[in-house]
Amino acid sequence: MPDYIFLVAGILLVILGIIGCLVPVLPGPPLSYLGILFLHFSRFGQFTTLALITMGIIALAVTILDYIVPVWGTRKFGGSKYGTRGATIGLVIGLFLGPLGLIIGPFIGAFVGELIFKDNINYAIKAGFGSLLGFLTGIGLKLAASFVMTFYFVKEWIA
Repeated sequence: MPDYIFLVAGILLVILGIIGCLVPVLPGPPLSYLGILFLHFSRFGQFTTLALITMGIIALAVTILDYIVPVWGTRKFGGSKYGTRGATIGLVIGLFLGPLGLIIGPFIGAFVGELIFKDNINYAIKAGFGSLLGFLTGIGLKLAASFVMTFYFVKEWIA
């Protein structure tokens, strides 16, 4: 019975991990990694120690990079923290507007944030684009890491 509880918890954590890559309040890759650990401690999965350590390092590295990449993108294009915060708010609002909202929301949020910071449309467009680019790169990294962990979760569970 506990094996099935670990399995169900692992499945839920892996799913939440993927959702967490898009929702700013949920740490996607760490949740996916916890799902891997839950599967490992059930009778359904037996990952090697090297695999667990490697996936743990990947989850940690991607989580750290998620904080660095948006700032780098914003600064590279001359933006401020207002653009990064605006992109985050735009993403949250965009979640309710479907797939297109996930793309347009962060850009509009970054643009508005930069416009509030500095009343210059050209600056706001350039800095907003940089903030959006960094923000989307972070999401892409998180999604890649979580999908890889999900792949290995399913592979180990079925095997």
